[in-house]
Amino acid sequence: MSSKVLKVHPSDNVIVALQDLPKGETVQYNGSTFTVVDDIPAKHKFFEHNMNTGDEVIMYGVLVGKAQNEIPIGGLMTTSNVKHASSGYDYRGVKYEWKAPDVSKFIGRTFNGYHRSDGRVGTANYWLFIPTVFCENRNLDVIREALHNELGYAVTDKYKQYAHKLVEAFKKGSTVDTIDLAPDNNHQQRVFKNVDGIKFLNHQGGCGGIRQDAAVLSKLLAAYADHPNVSGVTVLSLGCQNLQVADFKKDLQERNPNFDKPLYIFEQQQVGNEEVMIAEAIKKTFEGLVEINKLERKPAPLDKLTVGVKCGGSDGFSGISANPSVGYCSDLLVALGAKVLLAEFPELCGVEQELVDRSTSEPVARKFMHLMHRYEEIVTAVGSSFSMNPSPGNIKDGLITDAIKSAGAAKKGGTSPVVDVLDYTEPAVKPGLNLVCTPGNDVEATTGKAASGATLILFTTGLGTPTGNPVCPTIKVATNSKLASRMKDIIDIDTGGVISGEKTLEQMGEEILEYCIKAASGEVIPKAVLLNQDDFIPWKRGVSL
Repeated sequence: MSSKVLKVHPSDNVIVALQDLPKGETVQYNGSTFTVVDDIPAKHKFFEHNMNTGDEVIMYGVLVGKAQNEIPIGGLMTTSNVKHASSGYDYRGVKYEWKAPDVSKFIGRTFNGYHRSDGRVGTANYWLFIPTVFCENRNLDVIREALHNELGYAVTDKYKQYAHKLVEAFKKGSTVDTIDLAPDNNHQQRVFKNVDGIKFLNHQGGCGGIRQDAAVLSKLLAAYADHPNVSGVTVLSLGCQNLQVADFKKDLQERNPNFDKPLYIFEQQQVGNEEVMIAEAIKKTFEGLVEINKLERKPAPLDKLTVGVKCGGSDGFSGISANPSVGYCSDLLVALGAKVLLAEFPELCGVEQELVDRSTSEPVARKFMHLMHRYEEIVTAVGSSFSMNPSPGNIKDGLITDAIKSAGAAKKGGTSPVVDVLDYTEPAVKPGLNLVCTPGNDVEATTGKAASGATLILFTTGLGTPTGNPVCPTIKVATNSKLASRMKDIIDIDTGGVISGEKTLEQMGEEILEYCIKAASGEVIPKAVLLNQDDFIPWKRGVSL
């Protein structure tokens, strides 16, 4: 890899700056010499030949945009001179041949997980609180504060101590400049050593809106109750809401007829007294925690892993370093018999044909096409489009069109065949690469991946995104070393060595898998877990990019 520039695919007509290139600088790549005619910030692209109005812009080997005016060789790609464009797609009956990576060093490896009665293996052991309606959020907050603080799961004590010190200094008339933030040692004070956390699914649904919203939410909550990382569930219901307890129990039974975890349900309007209900919920949950604390981690083969791959706060290096590194890890996992979940359908715009061609059967390919078409129809019906997906931060750091962002985002899924396509909340049951229909929105997407059974999530970021999930440990992978150093409190893995040329994608992918094995075994705790970044946003199936 050149130290200054990179051409991602032989068919591309744009070149990526790996470092800032001032106007007038001359760079060489593969025997060709280029003089940039604009300042080219790192992560951005310049053209390798003159472009005319309407010319196709190719990156990652696919159409990502069209020139809006004449652009000279060495000119900077911007939102003014290039607009989003992507190719159509259809089923072509391609017989995809995949060459699996060498997994010899991982054969026979295991992770220490929590074995469930149905054969699945969790990477964590959580107790889960579920409200059937937003009216119960306040009661969940009361219970959270009581249990988290007393059982050692709170991460806010250091801030409370800090605020207390500031107040005391103020009362004494002392300066506050020397007050330090107290260290956080809560994880060392846990009462139940084999319970990794008590999680709460606060949400804004369950009533109001349309009945379909409540129906989708019910399936989502049932999926979380049935998750391999969950050992017990407490449900709080008001009583009169659209999402009835009977609906939730029906969806749970349909998802897993042999569901055998402790399940405690409390309905406020039936109990009558809020204080009585909260006290009883705490008591029964405590009894349940005593029981699930008896579970211990035991060895499991790597084919028991289900890993979701996600990107957020993406930059111009995402599709060059972190995403393809995670993609190689994905290929390793698939070759080992594990499941990999790739979602974010708005961020597959422009690479649909490749995914259709990689599908193992026509029904799989057509289900993907159907879900993509249906999603796009909903978006365009309200005057929007997939082209509006990139955020201002994405664009500022080099992702000029949605197709550029998508082509880079799809790299997280590696190169293996697509074995199945899952609609929102459908469980992954086939080993291999599964496509999951979710929005690109970070939290809505991670929420959907966990619902499909992800027991770990690899989350790549170029700008820094503090996102996690209540039941699925989320591992943050930085695209560049500056970010990894600047936001080291949220970043677990740095793939900046790929940009500098110090590491290959294969080396980085193997390192990521090694980290996954340790995280799945509880040997390392991802930063998002340590910070209790338990983000949960149900998708209402409306317009969300």
